Amino acid sequence: MERVKILVVDDESRMRKLVRDFLTKRDFEVLEAGDGEEALDIFYKTSDIALLILDVMMPRMSGWDVCREVRETSKVPIVMLTAKSDESDELLGFELGVDEYISKPFSPKILVARVEAILRRANKLGDSEVIEEGGIIIDKAAHMVTIDGKEIELSFKEFELLTFFVENKGLALSREKILNNVWNYDYFGDARTIDTHVKKLRSKLGDKGDYIKTIWGMGYKFEC
Repeated sequence: MERVKILVVDDESRMRKLVRDFLTKRDFEVLEAGDGEEALDIFYKTSDIALLILDVMMPRMSGWDVCREVRETSKVPIVMLTAKSDESDELLGFELGVDEYISKPFSPKILVARVEAILRRANKLGDSEVIEEGGIIIDKAAHMVTIDGKEIELSFKEFELLTFFVENKGLALSREKILNNVWNYDYFGDARTIDTHVKKLRSKLGDKGDYIKTIWGMGYKFEC
């Protein structure tokens, strides 16, 4: 099976190497560009790029300008990297169709986890109908979860919640983000709804329930 291609765009070669090394360890094929114009050349010449990682501040053409041009013809997932933590920059990124926005300095492991989560949601990591993590097997088509060959009975929301956790393995998920993705944006419940479902889900998963870590004051993280 062909490796998934990711284009990393940053004018700092040291930063490109850091990101490339972590991505190649996860068996991604990494293409590199040192500025925005070079990035567009590579993007238009390579038809099967699955995701772009774009630095904001670059010579010749900024990451924002690259994003604008790419979005005119493609919905390819885009992750923006920036040295700024300005809220207005972040809002601009999402208005332009950015999928994730990460401030420097960042953990390369977290970057890779976010990349993998985005690609799973975009169905770019092969057959996404069956997911296996830490002995938990989720069959999305059959809406079935098995542990050690035994089927676990989950409610619809418990199934959706577990799937969301596993597809975002290693990422800290706020209660708001969980509500928005599992209960949808038009849900007006409170955080206790999530806590109640997590408690029931942990109980049904048995020992595997320990994979769902509580992040006090924020939300949860799935880690195994």
